[in-house]
Amino acid sequence: MIRTTVVRLCALLTLVAGGALVSAQGLLPSTPPKGFGASVTPAFEGWFDNPDGSHTFLIGYFNRNTAAEVDVPVGPNNQFTAGTPDMGQPTHFLTGRRYGMFVYTVPKEFVATQKLTWSLTVNGVTSKVPFYMSPDYNISPMRASEQGPRGYNLPPVLRLEPGGASFTGPLASVARAISRTATAGIPMPLHISADDDAQYSSGANTPLTGAGAPVELVISKYRGGGGVTIADPRAKTTATRGGKPDEPFSGTAATTVTFEEPGDFMLHVTANDYSGNGGGGAACCWTTAIVKVSVKGEVPRTTGGQ
Repeated sequence: MIRTTVVRLCALLTLVAGGALVSAQGLLPSTPPKGFGASVTPAFEGWFDNPDGSHTFLIGYFNRNTAAEVDVPVGPNNQFTAGTPDMGQPTHFLTGRRYGMFVYTVPKEFVATQKLTWSLTVNGVTSKVPFYMSPDYNISPMRASEQGPRGYNLPPVLRLEPGGASFTGPLASVARAISRTATAGIPMPLHISADDDAQYSSGANTPLTGAGAPVELVISKYRGGGGVTIADPRAKTTATRGGKPDEPFSGTAATTVTFEEPGDFMLHVTANDYSGNGGGGAACCWTTAIVKVSVKGEVPRTTGGQ
């Protein structure tokens, strides 16, 4: 519990102190949000080991534009250094603080002294945040650090198509994305099912208050050059089992996604449990997934006759 709190404080200090290097007009990473014209800063949630000896970095961001989502293609203004510039990071940034949107895994040979750095330039402000395997940033995103009355909280299990692959934990990556096809201008249905243990994390073992839905969804554009309209970005899950704290939950949700033009797009889905956004400060227990969508041109309309 104490360790988790320290991790979260260190993550914030990384942004405020030397961990985030910001140029342009002397602005600091702690610059307050504003409607338009503000920066977007990468966020280091932590890292964890994998059974095969590799290591994974959990990465999010903070968009200080309260009224503007931002698009930044992979390139000089959105790139990683000390590796390939494209490590599966988003090119579309929602407003506010977005926890653990994607992961990047490095081999077991990657040592604690090595660093990866994500650089973002938005509205003339360049923010750079390094990711490295400091013990202070070691997290357990697949299980809560504190034990509740019914054991340890676990992330929801998410499926984005009936009978399809399941996703558990904040492990979204382009490599694990599922593929779909759509036609420009025609709504693409998106059906989601979720299962959860209906427990929660707080980072301080505090009691649950004001519980919302057992699983709350956030569906968003992740990559793509054209406009995307999501009919219900926070599609409500309808319970088929449970629905209260400590009652194992199953539910379904549905929405549609319309792409304005042809191209290759990615959608991002976050499933938060009772812990809320960012796992209640515990670096656990939410689930993320990515959907790749190949959008074809609008089907020509026929008028009949010769």
